[in-house]
Amino acid sequence: MNETQRYRARLLEGQWFAALPGELQQALLEAAQVQRLQAGQRLFRRGDKPSGLYAVVEGAMRVGAVGENGKEALLTLVEPPYWFGEISLFDGQPRTHDAFAEGDTTLLLVGQPRLAALLERQPQYWRDFALLMSHKLRLAFVALEEISLLPAPPRLARRLLLIAENYGEGEPREVIHLAQEQLALMLAISRQTTNQILKDLQAQGILRLTYGVIEILDMPRLRLAAR
Repeated sequence: MNETQRYRARLLEGQWFAALPGELQQALLEAAQVQRLQAGQRLFRRGDKPSGLYAVVEGAMRVGAVGENGKEALLTLVEPPYWFGEISLFDGQPRTHDAFAEGDTTLLLVGQPRLAALLERQPQYWRDFALLMSHKLRLAFVALEEISLLPAPPRLARRLLLIAENYGEGEPREVIHLAQEQLALMLAISRQTTNQILKDLQAQGILRLTYGVIEILDMPRLRLAAR
């Protein structure tokens, strides 16, 4: 299996790409450029001009914002076969967040001019990209609701489930490579509170904690904890 075939197989694991018309799948793959980042390398920063649509095929990307005081607000940590960057495709406005490679990461970039030309020729494909954006909008509304209404323990359990399911883009996985500090940033709760909730879940046999890794041992019970 060559590199292109390997990336295609990885992307087909995601619900959005797998549901696309075959012609659109092929067009995206043909237009894509491989981009490799080292751990910690910046892909783009808030306010940068739009560059196109990205897909994570290896590694992981950290998406959030860093304030002037250096404090980070981490929105999400995304892994293959996640696509991102579609907001600027619609409005042509600058990037809304910062994106950094969590580790050595490989992306596919479909550049903005190539996307614009494709949609000019085939305007029916706008709906497919709208579905990608609307899925994330739903998740954002759910997250806002949870911050307002849920105590920290079920909110943390729900976020673990969401990450394990790769935000609806893949089959559930049992091992999450995520530091507790990062999880705390996502949920806007303290590191100490995050650690205590995780230890409680571990004591119940729902998950196992090791350095930088959260292993889910009992998915049904984690779902119960998320209610």
